Amino acid sequence: MSVNGRIAIITGAGGGLGRAHALYLARQGAKVVVNDLSHEAAERVAAEIVAAGHEAVAIAASVTDEAAITAMTVQAMQRWGRVDILINNAGILRDKSFAKMSLDDFRLVLDVHLMGAVICTKAVWDIMREQRHGRIVMTTSSSGLYGNFGQANYGAAKMALVGLMQTLAIEGDKYGIRVNCLAPTAATQMTGGLLPERHLDLLDPALVSPGLLALVGQDAPTRVILCAGAGHFARANVTLTQGVYIGGGDDAGERVMQVWQAISERSDEIVPEYGLTQAERELASAEMVARAGAVRQ
Repeated sequence: MSVNGRIAIITGAGGGLGRAHALYLARQGAKVVVNDLSHEAAERVAAEIVAAGHEAVAIAASVTDEAAITAMTVQAMQRWGRVDILINNAGILRDKSFAKMSLDDFRLVLDVHLMGAVICTKAVWDIMREQRHGRIVMTTSSSGLYGNFGQANYGAAKMALVGLMQTLAIEGDKYGIRVNCLAPTAATQMTGGLLPERHLDLLDPALVSPGLLALVGQDAPTRVILCAGAGHFARANVTLTQGVYIGGGDDAGERVMQVWQAISERSDEIVPEYGLTQAERELASAEMVARAGAVRQ
């Protein structure tokens, strides 16, 4: 098994999706750090794993507490000597329409989802660089990728994690660190009341976790957004259309509107390898037009 003997830290693993992840990776042979804000919840999941004949340790810590997360990482290193996998799963909801949402609730959700993932990733980053092996999964969401009423804070945080993944995948590549996103749909405490009752049984969190094997195994890709729910798996991509060169001038805005359909044409869209791809193509288009103009003159 491609994660056999690997050391995995899973945040928010005291219940729901995190628990399913912890149980799944343990069955695949990984040794698991079960992290949760609740010590009792983390202990219960770790005990389940140990009772099934696998290795796990429970560590209670808030993902927003830098000192506690550093201590958790040190404890994992003292016990097993390495950290191979980090699943950034911990999260909260504070759903309201944007008009009714307080700035405190916006900041809190960003702090837990985005900064929590940053803090946990920072704690293991140098370890993974030095051992030249690492697998990191950010938990994004369709609410971030596509939007969802009442979740401006959650959606902003979840899309921010995609941006974090994109850059860390580039920076970690030469060190053997592969960074991906998982966009799950699962019936958990966080999704209670958001989905029809008849769908809850179909959205067992355990049906999402098998997707982790592709994202954290020996042959894992990098910069992938894997969408998973009810046993169905798909990939989402951030794409770029071929576009149209417009140039400048006072009427440039009007010309943009005139060719809007061509700008939006998706048949030849690409998935850029890095952010500078956009600028490179824009400059190439402008230079090509300038050369053509020079030739005509």
